[in-house]
Amino acid sequence: MDELIISVSGLRGVVGQSLTPEIAARYAAAFASTLEPGAIVITRDGRSHGPELAEAIAAALTAVGRPVLDAGPAATPTTGILVRSEQCAGGIQISASHNPPEYNGIKLFSEEGRVIPAEAGEEVRRRFLDKVDLPKPAAEPGKVERLHNTVSAHLVAIEDAVDIALIHSKKFRVLLDANHGTGAVLGRPLLEVLGCEVTVLGETPDGQFAHTPEPTAENLASVLPKVPELGAAVGFCQDPDADRLALIDEQGRYVGEEYTLALCAEHVLTQDPGPVVTNCSTSRMTQDIAEKHAVPFHRSAVGEANVVNKMHQTEAVLGGEGNGGVIDPRIGPVRDSFIGMALVLEALAARDEPLSKLIDELPRYAIHKAKVTVAREQIPAALSALEKHFTDAAPDHTDGLRLDWEDQRKWLLVRASNTEPIVRIFCEAATAKEAQAVAEEAARVMG
Repeated sequence: MDELIISVSGLRGVVGQSLTPEIAARYAAAFASTLEPGAIVITRDGRSHGPELAEAIAAALTAVGRPVLDAGPAATPTTGILVRSEQCAGGIQISASHNPPEYNGIKLFSEEGRVIPAEAGEEVRRRFLDKVDLPKPAAEPGKVERLHNTVSAHLVAIEDAVDIALIHSKKFRVLLDANHGTGAVLGRPLLEVLGCEVTVLGETPDGQFAHTPEPTAENLASVLPKVPELGAAVGFCQDPDADRLALIDEQGRYVGEEYTLALCAEHVLTQDPGPVVTNCSTSRMTQDIAEKHAVPFHRSAVGEANVVNKMHQTEAVLGGEGNGGVIDPRIGPVRDSFIGMALVLEALAARDEPLSKLIDELPRYAIHKAKVTVAREQIPAALSALEKHFTDAAPDHTDGLRLDWEDQRKWLLVRASNTEPIVRIFCEAATAKEAQAVAEEAARVMG
């Protein structure tokens, strides 16, 4: 996987191989050519090659007359906040999210402070690949300004959204595993403002990951026992750019990213009932919670930008993805681990119960994920065969093929990979055995 991977929201690759400073600079220039006049903010997730890529991007942007705001190491959701608070034309986050250390990438933000939608992303991709419609060197180069305070606007937005006094009164002891990403840049000040006694693992944003960066149970094995050892109420675990959040309960049990959104939805809907949006590969836990609170529930195609589009259309009070990405419109149209942490703490304070109890009260399902090799030209026929085979399920073509068995509270999603000749299979059911059986049956049908 050393090829450059370009999606509608950005790109990623192995630094020094598929991703070089020259490629990053040209991609940034293609993005700038699609924007209205104004400054562009640049942030990065702490990886060692971030400064080199940031310097190349800034040079490319200033060469075509763009002012640049260099915010240094900052979380992806903070990038969106800075675009809005600094009234920028757009933003660039240099991050490979949960990919291994040798990777880096670029994520693009519109002037609304959100990951750019698909149509805008396709236009950037076209200009980059075809090397057309790129900006000309400016007679007057832009200048680079260093932003020294990158967290205040984000911190204030979260303070306004939760009951600080209530959370502060509990004086929670918490563990934050930033894993040498950018999560602690805002994470520590936020948790301290909320009155928590904070222990931070991997506070320095230098990309020297203490464990594989994706916050899964396997990767967090060394972190899990630290929560009960510290007597902490909760362990918060972020990915390197801090837009995703996994939880560890007070017993040292890995709660997992799917539960982050469900727990936040349960809490928010108790306070402020309203529409909720998830993507079509997210656990139906959140759907069950929406139905419990008698509020509209909507699904979008996979991808943060698609969730945000649907949230705007439906005026949702909360949205997100099952990867631990909570999107709270009061903060911004971006997946945000920080509002996730604040909402979890507010829920713990309001209920005055341990996290384990709140989690055990949520609906419980099992998801099985698999993939099968299918030539791209054969994918339509494979999906059609699936729909004809599972005649007792309701089909949905929003993103690939989703089949729902409402009476059995299970679903199957089959969608093509954007980067490989495979289709990905997701199945959720009451038990892991049932989910695996349906997924395997689907794989057999597709041949």
